[in-house]
Amino acid sequence: MTDSAKDGENPYVFCDFDGTITAQESLQAVFEHFVPDQWADVKERLVSGELTLRRGVRQVIETIPSAHYPAVLSFVREIPLRPGLAEFLDYLEACGIAFVIVSGGVRGMVEAGLGSLISRVHRVFAADADYSGPYLRVHSEFEGGTELVDKVAVMNRFPANPRIVIGDGMTDQNMARSADLVFARGRLVRYLEDAGCSYIKWGDFFDIRDYLQQQKEEVVRCRKS
Repeated sequence: MTDSAKDGENPYVFCDFDGTITAQESLQAVFEHFVPDQWADVKERLVSGELTLRRGVRQVIETIPSAHYPAVLSFVREIPLRPGLAEFLDYLEACGIAFVIVSGGVRGMVEAGLGSLISRVHRVFAADADYSGPYLRVHSEFEGGTELVDKVAVMNRFPANPRIVIGDGMTDQNMARSADLVFARGRLVRYLEDAGCSYIKWGDFFDIRDYLQQQKEEVVRCRKS
């Protein structure tokens, strides 16, 4: 499936990575393990509102020595994925529905965390890490506003109908507000409730698969059912 499918609009799933696909916040775990002092300072400033995520995440990533990057990737590979992802991808593939990962983290870490499942992902959008110098440097094609990766701008690249969003945190709130159907957990649930937005609460990817299977005619229009 291409970004501009010949048969017009198609269902797309746009999914966060950290704390959504992974069973814990993988980027935060990297920070706590490799640069704990720098993360503690930036985290406090993020909570106070002194720093945006765009500036804060970049600031911490760029304190990681490039020589440590292979160890970072090995560390991320050990972080467990949330149950049911492979089975959920089976379902999407059977329906011809593209699965797009939109992460505010680093592409290399996303790909390392997914392991062999990366070949089953339609596209990954994330910041890129340049490790040619002494410290990591971050580049993002979709940087905008307060976000290192503007997730709505990514969604707008695709002829998606409906837009199905899966997320867990505050970085997913704009993406969720632009979706037709939202699967939310964690802090994203509290935000959507406060904003009066509808969502489906989920625990693992089996929950999402089962919901879409039950609603396929109305929600995903599964072409191979």
